[in-house]
Amino acid sequence: MEQQAICTCWPGATVWLTGLPSAGKTTLAHELAGRMRDDGRRVEVLDGDEIRTFLSAGLGFSRADRHANVQRVGLVAEVLARNGILALVPVIAPYADSREAVRERHRSSDTPYLEVHVATPVEVCSVRDVKGLYAKQAAGELTGLTGVDDPYEAPGAPDLRIESHTQSVEESAAALHALLTERGLA
Repeated sequence: MEQQAICTCWPGATVWLTGLPSAGKTTLAHELAGRMRDDGRRVEVLDGDEIRTFLSAGLGFSRADRHANVQRVGLVAEVLARNGILALVPVIAPYADSREAVRERHRSSDTPYLEVHVATPVEVCSVRDVKGLYAKQAAGELTGLTGVDDPYEAPGAPDLRIESHTQSVEESAAALHALLTERGLA
């Protein structure tokens, strides 16, 4: 089987996709990753659920634990990006100060960082309810659901805002790819 050559000539970057649970962050990240890999790009998706299972095992959902989780993911993303990999990070990161600390880490190492707000209304997310979290919260089986009974601080000025409820996954990935191209990262 013939393997496609992987280009190492592109600069690395971190693309942080923030938004509510079931907003479409991970779906969008995987769609974009496939496109970028087809172009010979080195890409890693740092999925929030996988990170919590392995890198952040033992952390809860208090503000301090959420901050620690975001900083751990941010460190891994920055190291990957600094070494020429496009790191796609579909992680809620509900607090603006946590996301800003990750942006600052990237800035201090001169590593490109883009914040993408997958701005899907909670009403749409609760209908999608990919993991059943909204149903559990409504049934009283879960508390601390981001955007419902726990805060979510939406980015005021993200590099890109995607309203996944008004466009297809393919259209959303195309918009993000266009931003990467515009910034010389694709």
